[in-house]
Amino acid sequence: MKKHRVLIVDDENIIAWTLQEKLTKEGFEVKTVENGELAINVIRADMPDMAFVDVFLPDVSGIQILKEIISLNEDVPVIMITGSGSVDTAVTAMKLGAYDYINKPFNLTEVAIIAKKAIESKRVSREVTWRLEKEKKTHGIDSIIGESREIKGVLDMLQKIVQSDATTVLIEGESGTGKDLIGRAIHYTSRRLARPFMDINCTALPDTLVESELFGYEKGAFTDAKVKKIGLFELADGGSVLLDEIGDMPLTTQTKLLKFIENKRFKRVGGALDIEVDVRIIASTNKNLKEEIKNGKFREDLYYRLKVIPIFIPPLRARKGDILILANYFINKFNQEFRKEVNGLSSKAEKALLTYSWPGNVRELKNVIERAIILESKDKILIEHLPIEVLEDVPVKEEKQLDFILPENGLSLEVLEKNLLIQALNKTSGNQSKAAKLLGLSRYALRYRLKKIGFLKDDNVSDSDSNQSL
Repeated sequence: MKKHRVLIVDDENIIAWTLQEKLTKEGFEVKTVENGELAINVIRADMPDMAFVDVFLPDVSGIQILKEIISLNEDVPVIMITGSGSVDTAVTAMKLGAYDYINKPFNLTEVAIIAKKAIESKRVSREVTWRLEKEKKTHGIDSIIGESREIKGVLDMLQKIVQSDATTVLIEGESGTGKDLIGRAIHYTSRRLARPFMDINCTALPDTLVESELFGYEKGAFTDAKVKKIGLFELADGGSVLLDEIGDMPLTTQTKLLKFIENKRFKRVGGALDIEVDVRIIASTNKNLKEEIKNGKFREDLYYRLKVIPIFIPPLRARKGDILILANYFINKFNQEFRKEVNGLSSKAEKALLTYSWPGNVRELKNVIERAIILESKDKILIEHLPIEVLEDVPVKEEKQLDFILPENGLSLEVLEKNLLIQALNKTSGNQSKAAKLLGLSRYALRYRLKKIGFLKDDNVSDSDSNQSL
């Protein structure tokens, strides 16, 4: 294991030598210098992992050495060495960023403990910083993919939100549009980044548990409350809470949530004391909350309290300019995850993706690409690699206006479709590609319809046509 390097700056040789001997025995690599000028040269040439600096030096002050180290690398812990008359200076050093200070004469065992704690503290600090940067990169605003005018409008709104202190945000949009990604982006790009992010799906929990998850409960509050539980709001103090699918929150909990938003205080279930916290509430829903209000399922006052800053995520079909951008993003993502080398989409596959209405939105597109990457081994995703529901609406040629007149007594559309399929196959001697062209369908859409009426059961027929008469 690499030894941590320690610099000792002290003009008293006995002090420097004593510290060096102790820290060396504790596994540190130690260098000593007797004045500030030498210390600055060492620091600029090769920054140590930690420094012990005497407050009073013959040429420059220990405070100046501290400032020099912090200006070059604030992660390096500096421990000031003080005499009996320099405590005030040591306190000043702490305010400037020193990790700690030791008084002469000092206890060598305590010095070793301080040194090890300083190294561990800075290691943890660096790890936390690294993790926060990773979270920001993974979940921040820059992680949201899209170039359409619609999604750029959402991104512009997010930039304004993260710079504000607004404590309630309402995200609306269909399932699969990425509301949870937007919620995380708000947190991980804001000043609350270093504080907790908690989320709860209001649909996933029984009505009786939603309140206790949010507010916590006291021991003995109900039969199974054998110990005290801290709720998400309390755990997220200083951070953010995402209330996913808030439209499914029970009315009783809605009432308590409204009170909490207004007062920033709550009581645990079964508790008597008010608990005050500072959290940003990010609520999301795929429901029309105005309709829910009319139906008596959502509180109108809570709706307007949440809707301080509303964000609407448009469905994927409304921002077709993002479909291929997202598809290629997912291809690259799953190439790395599954060690594949798929080089994009064929032109027919692109056309199919652009034609499809994507009722499952971005989540459905992600699943389609993931399936194709896992199951196929071609260098491109071809149209035959896409699921049948995506292919059904792919046009083969422009539709022509028919002079067909609906009979007065009506007809069965199912029977008519079946008859047309039979006629087309009979006219083409069972050639599926030719029959599909006669009906203005893609071959894949024809096969789907034949399977639906029970005329085709072989799922493994290749693209080369086999004649099948009905």
